[in-house]
Amino acid sequence: MVVENLVETRTAEKHPWRLILLGALYTVIGCFLAVWVFQSHASIVSVFLTTLAAVPLMYNVIKFEESKDLQDLEEKFLIKEHGKALKAFIALFIGMTLAFSTIYILMPSPKADLLFKAQQETISAINSKVVGQSVSFTSNAFVKILSNNVKVLLFAFLFSFLYGFGAIFILTWNASVIGTAIGNVVKVKIMSIASTMGAVKIANYFAVIPLAVLRYAIHGVPEILAYFTAGLAGGIVSVAVIRHEWGSRKFEHIILDSADLLLLSFALLLIAAVLEVFVTPLVSYL
Repeated sequence: MVVENLVETRTAEKHPWRLILLGALYTVIGCFLAVWVFQSHASIVSVFLTTLAAVPLMYNVIKFEESKDLQDLEEKFLIKEHGKALKAFIALFIGMTLAFSTIYILMPSPKADLLFKAQQETISAINSKVVGQSVSFTSNAFVKILSNNVKVLLFAFLFSFLYGFGAIFILTWNASVIGTAIGNVVKVKIMSIASTMGAVKIANYFAVIPLAVLRYAIHGVPEILAYFTAGLAGGIVSVAVIRHEWGSRKFEHIILDSADLLLLSFALLLIAAVLEVFVTPLVSYL
């Protein structure tokens, strides 16, 4: 009951960027315990433990947002209020992603391969689907990427509806995969530079780190924001159902608010897909 209660709900919404440090802390503790106690299954257990620490905060934030729906506020004002929660969730996600990538970069390869085994397999599976495909297929790629992301978004909504805070597991997993991808790009590039130009000049090439982050952030930020928005929509409905508010006028207001959040999440996902297909490939590590 210590780690998960370091930040209160109102503090999280008023000072969302503090959650970057909190997300990083959750991740470091989760990875450490996973390697120490559950070494053979560390890649999954680390995600589970990180999620476990974040659950109380996310659930309390969702309950707080649902209470705003019961105040009969105007929809425009409600969306603005929900934006505070989304900023907090994004900050938490950024902290997790940066921590996963830093751990991957700094950890010795044998340990890193063990801790990020499932994530590496996921990245390899994704990469194998696009090998040999050229830029001319961008329209087909856009449809595939968008349809896949819509599935994840629906899962985020469904998990939050069923568990109240279920979307955080999906998003923590995504943070671990993105962190692994960023860390792998940085580690491979720096090793390549060190072998060809010598360790003395490595510092001159640490610009690869912001480039690696930028490559994923361009489409990743609106994409993850879309998942959090859908998760918030599902969580708000879930809390309302638990409180037995269905059938009332307030429950109808909650459903309308959740529908607006879902529409917003689809719009964000559309923007993310456009950026991933047409903008992200332009970012080079060279």
